[in-house]
Amino acid sequence: MATLTPREIVAELDKYVIGQHDAKRCVAIALRNRWRRRQVPEHLRDEIAPKNIIMIGPTGVGKTEIARRLARLADAPFLKVEASKFTEVGYVGRDVESMIRDLTELAINMVKAAEHETVKAKARELAEERLLDILLPPRRAGDEKGEEDQGHLEVVRVGEEINPTRSKLRRLLREGKLDERYVDLEVDSSGPTPMVEIFSAQGMEEMEINLKEMLGGMFPQKTKRRKVKVPEALEILSAEEAGRLIDMDRVVTEALAKVEQEGIIFLDEIDKIAGREAGHGPDVSREGVQRDLLPLVEGSTVTTKYGMIKTDHVLFIAAGAFHVAKPSDLVPELQGRFPIRVELGALSAEDFVRILTEPENALIRQYEELMKTEGLTLNFNGEAIREIAEIASRVNQATENIGARRLHTVMERLLEEVSFEAPDMEGVSLSIDAAYVKQRLSEISTDRDLSRYIL
Repeated sequence: MATLTPREIVAELDKYVIGQHDAKRCVAIALRNRWRRRQVPEHLRDEIAPKNIIMIGPTGVGKTEIARRLARLADAPFLKVEASKFTEVGYVGRDVESMIRDLTELAINMVKAAEHETVKAKARELAEERLLDILLPPRRAGDEKGEEDQGHLEVVRVGEEINPTRSKLRRLLREGKLDERYVDLEVDSSGPTPMVEIFSAQGMEEMEINLKEMLGGMFPQKTKRRKVKVPEALEILSAEEAGRLIDMDRVVTEALAKVEQEGIIFLDEIDKIAGREAGHGPDVSREGVQRDLLPLVEGSTVTTKYGMIKTDHVLFIAAGAFHVAKPSDLVPELQGRFPIRVELGALSAEDFVRILTEPENALIRQYEELMKTEGLTLNFNGEAIREIAEIASRVNQATENIGARRLHTVMERLLEEVSFEAPDMEGVSLSIDAAYVKQRLSEISTDRDLSRYIL
C-alpha cells in the first residue's frame, strides 16, 4: 500500500469496474488516508477517524465490486453484509456486533493462510521425513546384528550416507514413483462438536462459541487409522506439521491488529433500514438497527473469542439504491459518521460494451473460456457485442433497471443452445455476429411482457 497513490488505486480498479470515476476516487482517497494516518506522529494517530463512505446508486452498477476489489488491493480483511439481516438487540436474530466477530474470523484465516505459505517448505520437509519413517521405519540401536554393544535404546535415524535404501526411497517419493502406493496413517476422527445456538441479548452468541470449545476440550482427541495413497498422506502430514510450526498467539495478535487498523466492512442495503417508522410498534429492523449500528461506526469495543476489538479505525462503506428512502432519512448521528457521499450513475449501452470486453474478467472472455473446455471456439465480432449491449440497455429501460447484471441474463439466453450442444461441437469454430444475436433475442427484447419473464 505504501507504493500505491490514489491515481494508481483508481487505475487498478479500472481493470475490473467500468465507469463510476467519482466513486473510485473517493475510495482511493479513503484507502490512501489509512496509510497517511500511520505516518503521522503517534499522539495524533488515534485522533484521525476514518472517512466512511455512502455509495448511492441503482443495483448492478458496481458498488459492491468497487469495495471488494479495494479490499483485495489493500490485502485487508473485508466483510460484506446486508444491513437488512440484522435486528435490534433483544429480538431473535443477529445483532450488529456479529459483523465484527465475523470480520475477526476472516482476519484470523487470512493471517493463518499467510503463515502457512511461510512455513510450507519446512512443513513439507518434516512431512517427507515422517512419511519415510512410515515407509521405512528407523532402526533401533541394539536390535540390529552387530549393534549389541550399543548402550542405549533411543530411536536413531540412520544417516543416508550409510543407508542407501532411505536415500533411494526419498528419490522415488520426489519423482512420484510411489504415488500409487498406500500407507496407514493415524488421523483425527473427532467429528464436529454439537453446536449450541443461543438467541438472547447482545453478545450472548459468544456463549455458543465458548460452550463449543469447552465441550470439545472435555473429551480426549480420537484418532483412527486410514489407508491413503502416498500423495494424500504427504498433504495430511504437511498440514499437521504446518499447524505445529505456526505460532497461533502471534497469528491472533497480528489478526486483531489487522482488523482494527485495516478492516473494511461493506454495509449493503443500508437504505432498507433508513425509512422512518409509522409512529408506533417496535422498530425491529429499522431505527433500532441504526441505533445499534451507531456505536460501531463511531468507535466502540467489541468482545470476540480472540480478544477485544476496537472499531474506531474500521472503514465502513455503506451502499444502497435509495429509491424510496433518502440518506437524510438515516438518524442524524449516523449521517454524521458517513461524511463522504458519492452517487453512482446508471449504466448506458456504451458502458455495457466496455463491460463485455475491457475488464480482465470480461463476460465475453468468460464464455469463450467456458466453451473452450469443450473444444468449441467462440468468436464475438464488434457488431454482435454492440447488439448485446443495446438489447440489455433497452430491457433495463423497459423493465426494472438491474444494471450490468442484465448482461448475465442476456448472455445466458443468447448462448443457451450453444451451451447445450457444446459437447457435440468439439473442434468447431463458431462466429457470433449481430444477425445471430437478433435472431436469438430481438423478438423477446421487443415484446415487453415476454422480456419481463425471460430477460
